[in-house]
Amino acid sequence: MAAVSIRNLAKRYDDNEVMRDINLDIEDGEFVVFVGPSGCGKSTLLRMIAGLEEISDGDLDIGTRRMNDVPASKRGVAMVFQSYALYPHMSLYDNMAFGLKIAGKSKAEIDAAVQHAAKILHIDHLLDRKPRALSGGQRQRVAIGRAITRQPSVFLFDEPLSNLDAALRVKMRLEFAKLHDELKTTMIYVTHDQIEAMTLADKIVVLSEGRIEQVGSPQQLYHHPANRFVAGFIGSPKMNFIDGSVAAIQAEGVQVQLPGGGLQWAAVDGSTLQAGQKVTLGVRPEHLNIAEGQAALQARCTALELLGDFSYLYAAYEGSEDALILRVPDSLDPPHGSLLHLAADPARCHLFGADGQALPRLASSGAAQRQH
Repeated sequence: MAAVSIRNLAKRYDDNEVMRDINLDIEDGEFVVFVGPSGCGKSTLLRMIAGLEEISDGDLDIGTRRMNDVPASKRGVAMVFQSYALYPHMSLYDNMAFGLKIAGKSKAEIDAAVQHAAKILHIDHLLDRKPRALSGGQRQRVAIGRAITRQPSVFLFDEPLSNLDAALRVKMRLEFAKLHDELKTTMIYVTHDQIEAMTLADKIVVLSEGRIEQVGSPQQLYHHPANRFVAGFIGSPKMNFIDGSVAAIQAEGVQVQLPGGGLQWAAVDGSTLQAGQKVTLGVRPEHLNIAEGQAALQARCTALELLGDFSYLYAAYEGSEDALILRVPDSLDPPHGSLLHLAADPARCHLFGADGQALPRLASSGAAQRQH
């Protein structure tokens, strides 16, 4: 096992800088997920750690050794790709043993390593089969097993579940979590699926346009996003964003005037704001409520998605093409087009300045009593 340290890392293709100012510490034994939209640089960063992409600037250390100029084969890492890349003419056993044979290991060492990996992945009864006789999930297990036999210091996974169907991906997420618990090896996992990131990671690294937007635990990123990008990317469905302006600033929070003239308190530090300044209110679907008293916003029901014991309600409001999303009980069934009065607990509200950065949320506030 080994820690990974990245300092001022950059990647350029000729004059085009695609990664810049990457600083990151990954602890020994940690499960870290790189997440972000397509083209954000997450796979490029993973490939630089693996030694498959040259580092233009900065330093990469694995353990106590600087790895910038160390060949990929000497870095002590094992990479599992989106494609299983199995040899179709070889049995599972031979696929998993191939790298060890090339490395000159003895038959006894190879057999022990393959049997150990196969047992961990519950494919020890399939070792005599060829890849064509396996399901997608079983093939991915073989690819992972091939990496395990190398006993690397760091595992690297590049969107390993993207070729699987939805049900199998859920099952394989659990397998990855159990694998990490058993091996306790440093793992770095790339995905564009934020649900995978939230369910697997000890620490999430959110990337956008070649830069790190925020690093933190799933709970930190969900409840305390650093900016609007992270707030909109982490969470499914995404956070609701409502444009407004600052109506009042007090020690307990900021009062925001919303479309239609309604007012909503947000328990955030407004010391850097001024009255009249444009801001964006952020509220997650489970925190936006249908109000019985005075409402902050009026909207009309446009659709309802029933998902078992709860529903997602979509509501259109004045001045926006984007519908609001509310998580509501399955018993709630408002008529299409009905008028809804909406409000949120100030302690559950986020506020973003014109630059997209989140204002610090207050630990406690009396603003909840001020919204009525």
